[in-house]
Amino acid sequence: MKNITFKDRKINELVKKYGEPTFLKRDEPLFEGLIDSIISQQLSVKAAGTIYNRFLELFNIKPHHGFPTPKQILKMDKEKIRKAGISYRKIEYIKDIANAFDKGLINEEKLKKMKDEEIVVELVKLRGVGKWTAEMILIFNLKRPDVFSLGDFGLRRAIKILYGITDEKEILQLSENWKPNRSIACWYLWQSLDNKPNI
Repeated sequence: MKNITFKDRKINELVKKYGEPTFLKRDEPLFEGLIDSIISQQLSVKAAGTIYNRFLELFNIKPHHGFPTPKQILKMDKEKIRKAGISYRKIEYIKDIANAFDKGLINEEKLKKMKDEEIVVELVKLRGVGKWTAEMILIFNLKRPDVFSLGDFGLRRAIKILYGITDEKEILQLSENWKPNRSIACWYLWQSLDNKPNI
């Protein structure tokens, strides 16, 4: 990130405080990001990380040293995945996503050529993937620069604390000040929270 400034004093103060966004240096493929997001749903950051690492151990993979292929996940016994701490419903979602990638129903290179809204439409077709998950994928995996997730509780909480705003229309109007770098503004808002996500 080079010399990005916002038409918003409070965001610029967060830029000075937290420095360059760490997520910009991450390089997590789309398939891995989707599986990670399913595992992490409704869990604390710490619990999600523990279970994610147990999931990798099923395939003899150490954290940050690769990820199983769709075929490997499809072949993995459901009960073994369950013992890693993943619910049966999440296992179904994970298997469905693996199947979609294995059959070429989801192609990362094709998605990269689509507009943000088109990507969301494609991703929410997958079981277990809602609009919020698709928006997180846009920000953190596909590195789309101008995504704002109105449905994210953390963002709404940060905006309430910093600006005293809770009305959706007012929040969207406020976010206009952060274009064309709303994804980065979101990262700074998350950092401003005491319980900021590990991203």
